Amino acid sequence: MLVVMVALGLASCARMSSITRTAIKATNLPDLQGQVQIRQLALEDFRLQGPFDVLRRDDVEMRLAPGVVTADLFFASHGGRAPLVIIVHGYGASKELHTYQARHVASWGLHAMTLQLPNKGPWVDNARKLREVVAAIAQGQALSDGRIDAGKIILAGHSFGASSVAVALAEGARALGGILLDPATTERAVPVYLARNKAPILIIGADEDTTVTTNRNYFFNYAKARVYEVSVKDAIHEDAQFPADYGNVTEDLQITFAGALTSAAVSLALTGSFDYAWASFDGELKNGRLVRPRVK
Repeated sequence: MLVVMVALGLASCARMSSITRTAIKATNLPDLQGQVQIRQLALEDFRLQGPFDVLRRDDVEMRLAPGVVTADLFFASHGGRAPLVIIVHGYGASKELHTYQARHVASWGLHAMTLQLPNKGPWVDNARKLREVVAAIAQGQALSDGRIDAGKIILAGHSFGASSVAVALAEGARALGGILLDPATTERAVPVYLARNKAPILIIGADEDTTVTTNRNYFFNYAKARVYEVSVKDAIHEDAQFPADYGNVTEDLQITFAGALTSAAVSLALTGSFDYAWASFDGELKNGRLVRPRVK
């Protein structure tokens, strides 16, 4: 297992170094925030590696009552206080399958964490555990680190993990909002939770002409809060992870998911809404890389 984890880490580093670094110069998060406010960046910008190096800590344990959960942490090298993006895996998956996404987010000045939860669900139970993690961090009982702005936590999840994010938000997780990567659910209670959610949600989906994701429409149709949705042209469900080497994934599409996730996280963390990210998608909607946009 250790060999596999190291191999995944090295593969992720290789991919990261092969992506051109953005021309944006920033030495700290306020520098980056100023540039974001001055100019409207495009998704093409966020597909590039951000201006910061990334420091990584693997298998950090967080003790909850009861039990222990583990996570990999990715700190932006500026060392300053910054929002935290928590990424939750889907069915049969692991935190390692979101390594590149977390590194990419951290290269853009936010801190990131990939969280390991039971990968067979139940996903409502995982949502409650996720809410406990957020509460423990917010209260300084876990990850007590001056670099983390515990008042600005963003939740992201893939597939059934996205349903856990939606339920955690509905149950009052202290987070700014949720980013759902091709969300799925088979649990009948999820629409009820979605109707109670008050936090903004941005859905980044696979191409529905390529992948039929189980009950993905629930997340737009039942949510009562502000919801944005867009799909990545030609992407399959597994492209919403990175690294993933199964299911005929395409690295370029995985990078598009990582860029869109990063744009969404930066937008919510630095501007308080997903509007900035939505505007960043405009060029990709025009050239067809992103399709089927809708907002309510």
